Amino acid sequence: MRTKIVAGNWKMHKNAEETEDLINQLIELVPSESTTRIIVAPTFTNLASAVDHLEFINIDVAAQNMHQAEGGAYTGEISASMLQSIGVNTVILGHSERRAMFHETDSIIADKVSTAMKHEMEVIFCFGEELKDRQDHNYKNIVEHQLRDGLFHLEASDFARIILAYEPVWAIGTGETASPEQVQEMHAFIREVIRQKYGRDVAENLAILYGGSVKPDNAEELFGKEDVDGGLIGGAALDAKSFAAIVAAAK
Repeated sequence: MRTKIVAGNWKMHKNAEETEDLINQLIELVPSESTTRIIVAPTFTNLASAVDHLEFINIDVAAQNMHQAEGGAYTGEISASMLQSIGVNTVILGHSERRAMFHETDSIIADKVSTAMKHEMEVIFCFGEELKDRQDHNYKNIVEHQLRDGLFHLEASDFARIILAYEPVWAIGTGETASPEQVQEMHAFIREVIRQKYGRDVAENLAILYGGSVKPDNAEELFGKEDVDGGLIGGAALDAKSFAAIVAAAK
């Protein structure tokens, strides 16, 4: 059985003091015996302190992004080795905001994934369709192409370090909502795409998270679906009680 995963993407929120406060609240609220894997992704400036605070706690730390190059004249960027030097071995790549706001293409994201694999890092790989794709009934093609272009250069063994995070962009901050049935349909489709390329074992062992406005009041129903292995949480991850409730729903 696949382990449930709840990951909190804090985006550009929380200064150093606020980050420490949120971490301390999570330590108090999240049971140490939880069987759910918990990941938090603070901002770059707070990663090192987060690693220190959580060293002996059952909460892992991830970065929100990294550059594909090993180093060089890339002002403002962060490399894989820099993350690993402070104890961060998990990174979110391909997030919808990186794709939309920073014009990251499937090719760029594939290069980042390759760099992460070279460094034996774990990747939370994000992908998903926009509202127009859903309205045009082209969403499955979009998702399949994102998976193929971003991941299908990998070996089957690399998927031991891949977590998928399906983000239906049309259901995030648009007033539209995805039903649990729609979520399950897409997760099953995603697993089948992986199975066709890499076989049953890879597909069945691969965690697929849902990243479309998961909240305490819908988490249990979403996580109860057969192919939904947890969530990549945005806004609700910034409130310790809400995030802890979502973790509790991932049984």
